[in-house]
Amino acid sequence: MIAVIRKVLMLFVWMLVLQPASAQADTALDNKAATWVATLQLTDNAKAKKVQAAIATHLTAVKDWHNNHHFTLVPEGINPVTGSKLSELDRDIIICSAKPKSVHENLMVVLKTELDSAQVEIILDKYTIGIVDFTLRGYKAIVPDLTAKEETEILKNLKQAREQAIDYKNMKEISAIFEIYKTKCEQYLNNNGRNWRQMYKAFTDKIKAEKEAAKKQQ
Repeated sequence: MIAVIRKVLMLFVWMLVLQPASAQADTALDNKAATWVATLQLTDNAKAKKVQAAIATHLTAVKDWHNNHHFTLVPEGINPVTGSKLSELDRDIIICSAKPKSVHENLMVVLKTELDSAQVEIILDKYTIGIVDFTLRGYKAIVPDLTAKEETEILKNLKQAREQAIDYKNMKEISAIFEIYKTKCEQYLNNNGRNWRQMYKAFTDKIKAEKEAAKKQQ
């Protein structure tokens, strides 16, 4: 009987402590959704509310899935491609990628129905803090004679990464998704007459030399 009472008390304490925290998190996500939609400066209030609600619902679903599905739900093992032991991040990505497809699809249906393509991109960039543009500029710096065809292929990969990455809660996970597609970009360059490793080394050597030169001038 005492054990039962203890369990009931623990459950009661859990409800008192965790539920307010969860409510605060949901309010923060609602505010984030409102801030993102405000940047679109939509004149149709009903449309703005619909988009905001869809984003808030999606953010909450992503957060709840992440918080309720610990990486330990994925057994320890190896990556079948590399043979390396799965890291905690690997297992985290695996379990988070198993969320229902409807979480992603419900958001994208509203965005594509209510917004134009440029506005959709703005929202997706908000989710991923502008990584697409930042990464593309990096490729242009490393490959200064990047062709229009190469840029188109790289941008396609980065945009695919961006849309997939919105379904992950934190930047560590989002960055991991982008790494998948950055590898595809680099493989594409290698398969089309480029040597990515050589170009990257030349770029880093140049940056290092510039820093050394700047130090000598001080």
